[in-house]
Amino acid sequence: MNVWLSRDPAAPAWGEGALLSWHQEGIAIHLGSDPLGDIQQGARRLCAQGIQQVALCGHWEREQQWAFAQGFQTPKAEVQLQWATCEESDRAELEARWLCGRWVREMTNATPEQIGPLELAVEAAAFITELAPDRVSHRILKGEALQQAGWTGIWSVGRGSAREPVLLELDYNPTRDPKAPVAAALVGKGITFDSGGYSMKSSEGMLTMKCDMGGAAIVTGALGLAIARGLTKRVKLILCCAENLVSGHAYKLGDILTYKNGTTVEIVNTDAEGRLVLADGLQLAGESGAPLIIDAATLTGAAVMALGGRYNALFGLDKPLVERARQVADAEQEPAWPLPLERWHRGMCPSHYADTANSRPVKGGGAGGASNAAGFLSRFVPRDGEGWLHIDLAACFCDNGDSLWAPGATTLGMRTVARLLEQA
Repeated sequence: MNVWLSRDPAAPAWGEGALLSWHQEGIAIHLGSDPLGDIQQGARRLCAQGIQQVALCGHWEREQQWAFAQGFQTPKAEVQLQWATCEESDRAELEARWLCGRWVREMTNATPEQIGPLELAVEAAAFITELAPDRVSHRILKGEALQQAGWTGIWSVGRGSAREPVLLELDYNPTRDPKAPVAAALVGKGITFDSGGYSMKSSEGMLTMKCDMGGAAIVTGALGLAIARGLTKRVKLILCCAENLVSGHAYKLGDILTYKNGTTVEIVNTDAEGRLVLADGLQLAGESGAPLIIDAATLTGAAVMALGGRYNALFGLDKPLVERARQVADAEQEPAWPLPLERWHRGMCPSHYADTANSRPVKGGGAGGASNAAGFLSRFVPRDGEGWLHIDLAACFCDNGDSLWAPGATTLGMRTVARLLEQA
């Protein structure tokens, strides 16, 4: 099916303000005051009508083609999209986004049975290695080895499942010099299924929790995209992977975890598990000496309540970095907005028995839940938060689909993180 862009209104026969019109040579998308939104919405309508093979015809700019690609998705089948005639650099960029975005979608939309903690780590390592086979090394720690190495958060959250928790540490080193400095470290939350543990979610709340590894998928896709663009800087990728399930071996309310940096954490909500695994990943990232540390996670419902499902939330004690990330997100057509984070947020989850609790013992973590979660994470980053950015991925997954997005992963955040890596 050929698809064209038109800046003229559709003929009256198609209805007042019609977005699409059909012609003998194909379909026209009629652009209004929000051209990229119109294009994505038009693509979404076409895909919803069962059209799965499209050729873009006429003049399309790069971002217009990508907007169409984002809307032209379905979790039920693989679609085929032929780019419009364009510069070779534009085509290479679009192909790189398509490749990495498809991987993010496939991983995030896969069932919890298909993608467990080890499968996620192995797939991520294989994806990045295939892009740069002679510049990538990795190691995987799993099960009891995590406990022995002191990674108490990942071990505790994942120990209730028969599928062992896993920590992936991947090193992209384009110089192959083992002494080369690490320019950036990425940390991703890889909870492949989240029941909530003993603080169990409702059936409705649990239904889409295969997406709780969206952070791991986004940072992996972002590194892949940066590599495809020719990234010349050394980057560490750290994925914290586990299933949060209930069993006789699962961690419990009232448990106290002691982290490598000496911080003790009382468990008051087993459904606030993402910050527990990220605390390990952030400490490992700090050990790399990277001046830029970015973590990404589907961390809190509070961020979704604050921003809705079309913005990601940005946090950091390094205010210039947060503002730079916001500007990059705008430039990359991935809406994001800063939410409050100050040093006093570290004390907003008090405990009678430990240095901090992992949440507040009220539904949703109470007022300011997203900021309090970020405050918890700030206890585990180096340099008092300088060079650290936390992204709460409120927009990386669309539960039921809408006028712009098919149900499932959106990839929002991938381009932002990739560009920040290039600027590191």
